[in-house]
Amino acid sequence: MGASSGNLLGGAFVGFIVTVLLGWFYPSIGHLLGHIIGGFVAGLIARGIGRGALAGFLAGIFGGIILAILAVITGGVIGGILGGLFGGLFGAIVGLIAGIVAILVSIVGGIISAIGGLIGGALRG
Repeated sequence: MGASSGNLLGGAFVGFIVTVLLGWFYPSIGHLLGHIIGGFVAGLIARGIGRGALAGFLAGIFGGIILAILAVITGGVIGGILGGLFGGLFGAIVGLIAGIVAILVSIVGGIISAIGGLIGGALRG
């Protein structure tokens, strides 16, 4: 892997940022077109069909992963404040369940972004 190989995680991160910005500024088209364009950018940076598809998928699913982490932390903190140690444990478990649901929902966006990443990776690969 020399200087000509792409950056998988960098592409995924930039693709995620593009997806979030398009979703923020253009909410009507942000979900579908934002994922495709974000995945495309991730694929361009990652280079290669397989790497582009993986970078696009990661770019599409990063939002669900971030939400899952925040749900577990927030659930534990709120449960701890309201119910002590056992409340914190219960809140973290509820947050974990909510986080798993968020990841499952974001898989659709990951698949759409993977298609864009596949195209971007094929063009630059």
